[in-house]
Amino acid sequence: MSSTAVSAAAGLRLPRWAVPAGAAVVIAAAYVVFRGTATLPHDDEAPQFLAVTELREWIDDHRNDNPLFLYFLNYIRLFVGALYTFFQGVLHALGWPGITGVMGALAWLAGGRRIALVAVAGVSTFGVLGLWESSVDTLALVGVAVLLSLAIGIPVGVWAGLSARVRRAVTPVLDVMQIMPTFAYLAPLALFFHIGAPAGAIATMIYAIPPAIRITALAVSEVSPTAVEASVSLGATRRQTLVKVYLPLARSTMALAVNQTIMMALSMVVIANLISAPGLGGDIIRGLSRAQVGIMLPAGVAVVVMAVVLDRMTMALVDRDPHARLRRLDLVAAGVPAAAGVALIPVLPQVWPESLTIDMVAEVNAAVAWAETNWYAVTTFVKDATSYALLNPLESLLTSAPWWLVALTVLLVAWRVSGLRRALTALACLLAIALLGVWEHTMQTMTTVAVAVLVALVIGLALGVAAARSPRFSAVQRPLLDAAQTMPAFVYLLPALALFGTTRFTAIFASVVYAVPPVVRLVEDGIRAVPAPVVEAAVSAGSTPGQLLWKVQLPMARPAILLAANQGIVMTLAMVVIGGLVGAGALGYDVVSGFSQRTDFGMGFVAGVATVLLGVMLDRITQGADRRPSPRKRKVT
Repeated sequence: MSSTAVSAAAGLRLPRWAVPAGAAVVIAAAYVVFRGTATLPHDDEAPQFLAVTELREWIDDHRNDNPLFLYFLNYIRLFVGALYTFFQGVLHALGWPGITGVMGALAWLAGGRRIALVAVAGVSTFGVLGLWESSVDTLALVGVAVLLSLAIGIPVGVWAGLSARVRRAVTPVLDVMQIMPTFAYLAPLALFFHIGAPAGAIATMIYAIPPAIRITALAVSEVSPTAVEASVSLGATRRQTLVKVYLPLARSTMALAVNQTIMMALSMVVIANLISAPGLGGDIIRGLSRAQVGIMLPAGVAVVVMAVVLDRMTMALVDRDPHARLRRLDLVAAGVPAAAGVALIPVLPQVWPESLTIDMVAEVNAAVAWAETNWYAVTTFVKDATSYALLNPLESLLTSAPWWLVALTVLLVAWRVSGLRRALTALACLLAIALLGVWEHTMQTMTTVAVAVLVALVIGLALGVAAARSPRFSAVQRPLLDAAQTMPAFVYLLPALALFGTTRFTAIFASVVYAVPPVVRLVEDGIRAVPAPVVEAAVSAGSTPGQLLWKVQLPMARPAILLAANQGIVMTLAMVVIGGLVGAGALGYDVVSGFSQRTDFGMGFVAGVATVLLGVMLDRITQGADRRPSPRKRKVT
């Protein structure tokens, strides 16, 4: 072929958008032709559901004669129960003077006087709210769950950090543990471990162990190879290298693993109460059953305060210089509140005095009633507009499309965004959902997840950009994000129900509140991480603030924004079951029904597995997008 012909062929090359546009036209035409066929409608009596329910019945019937229960599971339950009883007994024996003094001392050692004041004020808040005993029980439950989670998570995380093969093996297990709706494994846990504190602690561990493993593995894998090689060249054994090199250099990041494990454990406080775990969750569930936000809000505030105190203490440890030693003055200063608290144990009552408590039930209930009455027109408009403009058309599209067309679309989109390998993983997850018999409900769940993620990303981008540009706005926003992330969803679910009713929009509202904080933080960090010389060069070239944002900061923060989308999806899926409680239906309702009704156990368990598959599918696509170069970079290369 002549050079002229080659040049002509190159000139006829299709633009980059032509192939995706052509594929979209073909898929749209196929939808019009095959709409309403091969939709896989839901069947409550599907054989898969009945088989899982029959397995549950068999396990229940053979609990007392099965060696697995007699010689393994029962001993685990007894061990966890004994550990909880010990923690609870020690804390109640200390009473409010002892706990306040000891927490103040530990906080002083962790971060100095300011952190100590935060800890003392936080512990006192439990009593002022009239929730002292419930708070102590929650602290004991969280303490047991965190201790056992770290005892398992840190060794496994170190192993995964040292071995890529182990890391690849544990990653799918951690994905399942984090994405599986908590309701889905509450019923099996109650089946294996009965109900009460042991089952609640184990349920909390399932949710709290993954961050301990992931962050520890990351910390160990990022230790400088030069330091490791130097240790080996000096004749150190593998054990000596681990103890003298890996662990000291990974110390600060491993302290972050402790912090995140505590946060995850606190987020399970309410859910664990559904299998009779003691603590603040009982007050929140009681308020929910009576439809009184005034009962729920103080307990939710107590959970947030506990999270803030423990977060500030552990983050102070992360920020400390690992080589700095505690001064003798700090040791003496920390010993004063501890000694004073212990000395006052026999003098003051163990339980916080009722005369020092504040009752806000009536005032909060009145405020909610006022908002329900005066905001009804606005909330109804927002709910209806979202339903008619987004939810109904998208759900109709997904539920009326043939299953094979949806699978083909997911394959092509995933291939385009994340590559062939992740596209095949996404396709396998979707085919497994079809085989499980929950296709229709999965499409309905995907509708609410898609809209919730879209809203969370829009809000998160706006707030994240504002925070990155204004340190003052970031400082004001941070405590609000902390409260939104740690406040139990049930607390703000009841006001949402009062304002929006039992609809899918209520579920989306709760999901957005839960998903926005990590999106905001990731977007803010991504924009702040843009190199200063690049920003200065753009400004010196005459870029306006808008051009700087759209042409420089957002493109360079693309990996962080894609990670924000990924985390928004994961956090939204974690709220699927909560949505099922307030009218979202679909997989969330199936999981709740399986937990509450014995005959629907199989359907609920299968719905939980389908939620995990849906989460893995969306997670792999967004993770792959984060690793692929941007279109602009591909064009340059």
